[in-house]
Amino acid sequence: MKIYADHAATTKLDIDAFEAMKKYLLEEYGNASQPYSFSRTPKAALKSAREIIAKCINAAPEEIFFTSGGTESDNWAIKSTALIYGNNRATITSQIEHHAILHACHAVERMGYPVTYIPVDCYGVVRPKTLKDTISYNTKLVSIMFANNEIGTIEPIRELCDIAHQYGALFHTDAVQAIGHVKVDVKDLGIDMLSASAHKFNGPKGVGFLYLKSKTPLTPYVDGGAQEFGMRAGTENVASIVAMAVALEKSCRRIDDATNHLLALEEVLLDDLQKAGIDFIRNGSANKIPGILSLSFKHAQGEMLLHRLDLMGISVSTGSACDSQNTQLSHVLSAINVLEEYGYGTIRISFGHENTIEESRYIAAAIIKILK
Repeated sequence: MKIYADHAATTKLDIDAFEAMKKYLLEEYGNASQPYSFSRTPKAALKSAREIIAKCINAAPEEIFFTSGGTESDNWAIKSTALIYGNNRATITSQIEHHAILHACHAVERMGYPVTYIPVDCYGVVRPKTLKDTISYNTKLVSIMFANNEIGTIEPIRELCDIAHQYGALFHTDAVQAIGHVKVDVKDLGIDMLSASAHKFNGPKGVGFLYLKSKTPLTPYVDGGAQEFGMRAGTENVASIVAMAVALEKSCRRIDDATNHLLALEEVLLDDLQKAGIDFIRNGSANKIPGILSLSFKHAQGEMLLHRLDLMGISVSTGSACDSQNTQLSHVLSAINVLEEYGYGTIRISFGHENTIEESRYIAAAIIKILK
């Protein structure tokens, strides 16, 4: 049996998204920026995709900018904001952000722009009071992830955004792990910028988008052409953009059903482990992305568990996906103060809607067999 349970790392391309791509690879392959008639269909496809994606998050089409993925979108938001406001104003982010944010922040620090990394509680939650105690009128940007990629914790985005705006700062959220899995309404939340990546919601790899609230200042990410309203030069990846829109619309439409299914998979696996007397802790908040389980097993080794499970046909992650080649505790586990006797035995199981109850039970049985 082959079981894929690492959907927080990437997801299988949705068949409808794949079918939507083919037309723009084999037939309507024209450059959408050209003025002749052969470009009309791909140009119309870009417009339609932008409208579909905007509707999924309650944005305006002109607020959606296509990128190569979440990493580019994060870098664009962090670096451009720093350049616009100069080194006399600061950025605030959290200690458990994805490395796309943390490394972008380190880069702007090297350029002389100050960054503050605020702590989280033991559940991985950025407490509004913590932000309130840190922020000042000198802060230009607050960037807090919507949901953590390792432990799944969902942050209190609306409250954090309100605090940022009270001090005249912009608010950005890395929503890569959340879009397509929980309902996101950018207007209701009040956020200024949001990053997303298609391959996290059954779209193709190498494409994503940045939501930029109307009139929010941002410098172009790439110069050289007038694509993306003059903000990101380069010939548009029409096929992948179309597929991303199809996948996102489909994922948003089935969020409720998918949530119920994923929670059922979690319950079965956790129940079987507990009945077997396995000593483990579950990391993160109760308010989290459905299907993501960060489990720390006492006196075990996450690397050993990953490879033993792999030999049994099961794909999971150890620690955070970005630290999968390291043996030290991930920055997320360290930030939430997981005890070392448990922390080194951490794996992340992330289910998708394709997984079954039978597969969840098989994973639990495999872990029990390894640990006993």
